[in-house]
Amino acid sequence: MVACALRGEALPVYGDGLQRREWVYVKDNCAAIELVLERGQIGASYAIGGTKEIENLELVQCICSHLDTLAARGKSYAEQITFVTDRLGHDRRYALDDSRIRAELGWRPEAEFPKALGDTVRWYLDHPERHSN
Repeated sequence: MVACALRGEALPVYGDGLQRREWVYVKDNCAAIELVLERGQIGASYAIGGTKEIENLELVQCICSHLDTLAARGKSYAEQITFVTDRLGHDRRYALDDSRIRAELGWRPEAEFPKALGDTVRWYLDHPERHSN
């Protein structure tokens, strides 16, 4: 979404955008994977969950708000939001039970969602060569 926004492309949101998703900051996800590799039980499955559940539309609006602040231009990036036909069978909510990784390995996500999202948007702004195609 960030790359599309920066290129001036449409920001497609399925259906009404009210599908809820659980989000994990990339650094928290990497730390969890490292912990599983170091201390996890061989053959066990560990779900890596987050503490922030947010609707897709709200997430895109938050991205646009960060861009409006960090890469301001004449109009809001939110004007690029476009609603598209929802996928057949699209789940309204995805969430994980991460109780195993928390109980067995003591893992917890550390990042606060608003700051982590802002850091992610800043990364895209600082690395245009990674998304300019």
